[in-house]
Amino acid sequence: MQPSSSPAPLGQVFERISAWFRDSIVIKLFAIGLLILILLIPQVWLESIMHERQYRASSVVDEITSKWSGAQTLAGPVLVIPFTNREKIDKGKDGIEIREWTQDAYFLPEQLTIDGTVNPEIRHRGLFDAAVYKSTMQLQTTFQRPNFKKLNIDEKDVHWNEAHLVLCISDLRGISENPSFKLDTISLPSEPSNQIGFGVRTPPHTAASSYDDNYSITSTASTTSKTGIIATLPWQTAADFTGKISTQISLKGSTSLNFIPTGKTTEVVLQGPWSSPSFNGEFLPVSNSIDEKGFTANWKVLHYNRPFAQEWTGTEQEFSGSAFGAELLIPVDQYQKSIRTAKYGVLIILLTFISLFLVEIIKKIRIHAFQYLLIGVALIIYYTLLLSLSEHIGYNLAYLAASTATVVLISLYSLSFLKRTSLVMFFGAILSFFYGFIFVIIQMQDYSLLIGSIGLFMVIALVMYFSRNIKWYKEAEVVAES
Repeated sequence: MQPSSSPAPLGQVFERISAWFRDSIVIKLFAIGLLILILLIPQVWLESIMHERQYRASSVVDEITSKWSGAQTLAGPVLVIPFTNREKIDKGKDGIEIREWTQDAYFLPEQLTIDGTVNPEIRHRGLFDAAVYKSTMQLQTTFQRPNFKKLNIDEKDVHWNEAHLVLCISDLRGISENPSFKLDTISLPSEPSNQIGFGVRTPPHTAASSYDDNYSITSTASTTSKTGIIATLPWQTAADFTGKISTQISLKGSTSLNFIPTGKTTEVVLQGPWSSPSFNGEFLPVSNSIDEKGFTANWKVLHYNRPFAQEWTGTEQEFSGSAFGAELLIPVDQYQKSIRTAKYGVLIILLTFISLFLVEIIKKIRIHAFQYLLIGVALIIYYTLLLSLSEHIGYNLAYLAASTATVVLISLYSLSFLKRTSLVMFFGAILSFFYGFIFVIIQMQDYSLLIGSIGLFMVIALVMYFSRNIKWYKEAEVVAES
């Protein structure tokens, strides 16, 4: 009786299956793809940390500025003259009843000239900085005699003795010295108020912000401020009218100083020792100069450019859609750049794994899946290193330090399986190229898509070139022959 030969073929089957799993390119590619998907989980978590740190920075800056004074917006001066308004009410058999009440008429100046100087200061809180400022402004205003007929107001109903000026200021806490109002050479008494009959749209609170697609902070809400200063005019009759009024005010604020073009012609000159201002709002300066010593900007806005009337009565007016000014916000671009860099994390991992895979196939070097995993983890930890360093030394130096450390770490580790120093140096050069390529994309925002597309095209071309001689179906042919 011959012994059974079934165990031998079964053992060969298991051996062949084991060898196929060990040597199969398809299985290796599947394992690499699975590792990349697994590494996406901490990648998303890292991006959320970066968003949280950016939001934390904006919250701290908002806390600092809220204790100092918020972003300031000035509107006015506006001339306010009360008058008696009448309405006839027909009560049928009871006759006609005349209802009277006092109403305000508002008149904007013909000419408004503002000459302002901003003196910024930097306030620190932990790792974060906030820009605050002290400003001094001279306002020269010229009013024309009000045309009450245009508003259907009878001259005899005008209360000239109650006429006053209103200067709307978004945050009264910023007034650092008693403001000065003068009618020609006559000083005018003034007092604060939070019941002004018109309002200015104030910048939104940073804490109520969200993030847009470019990962910068964007507002989700804004408020209308009706606070300001009221200055009493000494007029008793229409004959007392004179339209030349000057105002001097010292104002503290933070991040930005904005103006509403209330004059029929509004001219603003603003200067200060700040080398990187941002001119924002609805109108850009007609001229400006910026150097390392500071900036000077000039605006000129006509009443044709703004969306509100020169005079009105009754309904409350809101000065919206016309503010302009200068922003002194300290950019926290290390967070925006870190987030943008993290978006390329998957690309870095994918290109690194492809490079290792090609080296493994071409040089016939076995690299274990666990070694791929460790390299992938090092590539992920790179972003926490970049974020933490950038908060202390800035993005550029942090990128250099984190990239160098990561490339050196992975290169030294790859020596354990690549064995040859030339291969390790080649692999390290590839990693250095990848990180240098991403850095160029981050820095050149306007051309990032163009450079990125060209760079990726070249990478794909190189992968095609180095993989052109690989016989992907070699093992299948060997199995068929056997």
